[in-house]
Amino acid sequence: MIVDDDSDTANLFKDYLEEHGYQVESYTNPLNALSSFRPGHYDLLLIDVKMPIMNGFQLYRELKEVDETCKVCFITAFEVYYESLMEFFPNLDVTCFIKKPIAKEELLSRIDGELGL
Repeated sequence: MIVDDDSDTANLFKDYLEEHGYQVESYTNPLNALSSFRPGHYDLLLIDVKMPIMNGFQLYRELKEVDETCKVCFITAFEVYYESLMEFFPNLDVTCFIKKPIAKEELLSRIDGELGL
C-alpha cells in the first residue's frame, strides 16, 4: 500500500513496483487508505510523512490499531532525525525512511530489503 498526497509520486511508485511484480494499492488521501485497509493483506506500507488531514505518523498509529503486525517505510522529502523522532513517538517501531527524491532502483532495493527478498 502506498499513501502519498502527491498523486505523481504515488503513481510513479505504484507503476514501477507493479512492473517488478508487486501488487500495489495507492491512495492520495490518508482517510481513504484507512477506510480501505485490510488487516493481514499488506506486506509493507509506504506512507508519506507530510500530508494534509492526517500526517503519516498519525495514519500509521491508526493502522497499527487495526493490524499490529503491519510493516512500514515512511516517505519524506525532509531529513529524518531518528533520535528526535523517537522523543515524540517513543513506541514507534520503524527504522525505514525513504527520502524523496529516490532513484527507482534504490526504491526497489529498499523495499526488497524490508521484505527480506
